[in-house]
Amino acid sequence: MWSLSAADGGLSQAEALARENPELTVAAVVLALVAVAGAYVLFRARRTPGVRFRRLLAEQDEIAVVMHPNPDPDAMSAALGVASLADQVGIDATVQYPGQIRHQENRAFRTVLDLELDPIEHVSDLAAESVVLVDHNEARGFAGADGVLPTAVVDHHPGDGAGEAFTDVRTDYGATASVVAEYFQENDATPVPPDKHASETDSDLTLPTDTATGLLYGILSDTKHLTVGASEPDFAAAAYLYPGVDQDRLDRIANPAVDAEVLEVKARAIAGRRIEGSFAVADVGGVNNVDAIPQAADELIQLEGVSAVVIIGERDGTVHLSGRSRDDRVHMGNAIESVLSEIDNGDGGGHSRMGGGRITPTVDPTGDEEPSTVDRDSLTDALFRAMAGDV
Repeated sequence: MWSLSAADGGLSQAEALARENPELTVAAVVLALVAVAGAYVLFRARRTPGVRFRRLLAEQDEIAVVMHPNPDPDAMSAALGVASLADQVGIDATVQYPGQIRHQENRAFRTVLDLELDPIEHVSDLAAESVVLVDHNEARGFAGADGVLPTAVVDHHPGDGAGEAFTDVRTDYGATASVVAEYFQENDATPVPPDKHASETDSDLTLPTDTATGLLYGILSDTKHLTVGASEPDFAAAAYLYPGVDQDRLDRIANPAVDAEVLEVKARAIAGRRIEGSFAVADVGGVNNVDAIPQAADELIQLEGVSAVVIIGERDGTVHLSGRSRDDRVHMGNAIESVLSEIDNGDGGGHSRMGGGRITPTVDPTGDEEPSTVDRDSLTDALFRAMAGDV
C-alpha cells in the first residue's frame, strides 16, 4: 500500500526537480493554461447560435429591432420573434422600419397579429443604441443609415453587412423566419397552442401563439409555401412551429382583400408586356401603391412561355423595378444589380429567383434644373441584355 511517507518522498522529489529545472515548471503551467483555454473555446463553439443570441439580448439595456424598408411578412415575423425572445429575458424591444407597409398581405399580417411597429425616417428615431437588423444585413432606407453599426444581424440574404457582437447570415435558408424559429427551439422554448396559456407550460421560455403563427407565415411567404428556395431547415422550422399556430389567423393573413389598383397594375403589365424569347419586361407607368409592382411580377411569371420577367413602375419620381425568374440561366438579383449599377442613383440586387431595385431622381439643390429622368426604353433594352447574359 502506498504510504504517506512515500507520498511525501514523491513530493520532495518533485520539488527538487522543479528547483533544478525551472523551465519544466514554466512549460507545465503554459500547457495547463493552453488546455484550459482550448476547453473554453470548445465550450463556446458548442453553444448554439440561438443560445448565444439569447445571452446577447440579455446583456442589453434595450434594443431596436430594425426591418428593411417596406417590410414583408418574413421581416415582420423575424422582428416579432426577436422582440418576443427579448421580452422573455427582460429586455425592452421596439420594432422599427423605414418606408411604408402598403401591400395588402403585409397590412393584413400587421393587423391580424396586432403588431406595434414604429416608422423611422432618421437615425435619431432609433429607439435604442443597441440595434438588431433582421432580414437585411446593412441598415438602409432612412437618413443616417450608413452610420449605423448594428449590435447583431440576423438574415438570409447575401451581403457584406455584419453585427458588432453577433452575425448570423444563412443564405442557404429560404427565410429569416426559419433562423429565428431555430433560436426558440435551441433555447428549448415550448410552442403554446392557441387554446392554451403560456403559464400552462413547464418551459422557462415559450413560443407564443402569435409569434409561431407569424413565423410560419413568414416562411411560407418567402418560399412560396415551401416550393421555391426552401431548404431542409425551413421544413424543420415549420414543423416545430406548427403546434403553436392559430389556423384562423393564418388564413386571415393569407387571404386579405385585394386592392383595386393592384388588379389594374397587373392588367397593365399583362397588356403592355414586351417579349423577347422567354423574357418579358413591362412598364406599368405611374402607381400609387408601389407594392403593386412586385405583385404584377408574380402574375406575369405565371404566363406560359415566360421564364423571367421585370416590371418597371414609377412613384413620386422614383423608378421601381421588381423581377422574377424561374430560368436557371437568369440570376434575377445579379441581372437587376448589373443594370442599375450603370445608372446614377440606381441600386438593386436580390436572389437568383427574385430581385428588385430603384432609381431615385437627381435633384438640383438650387432648383435651377429639373430633376433627372430615366430613359425607360433604354432601361428596358438593358434589362433584356442582362437577362440574356450580356452583363
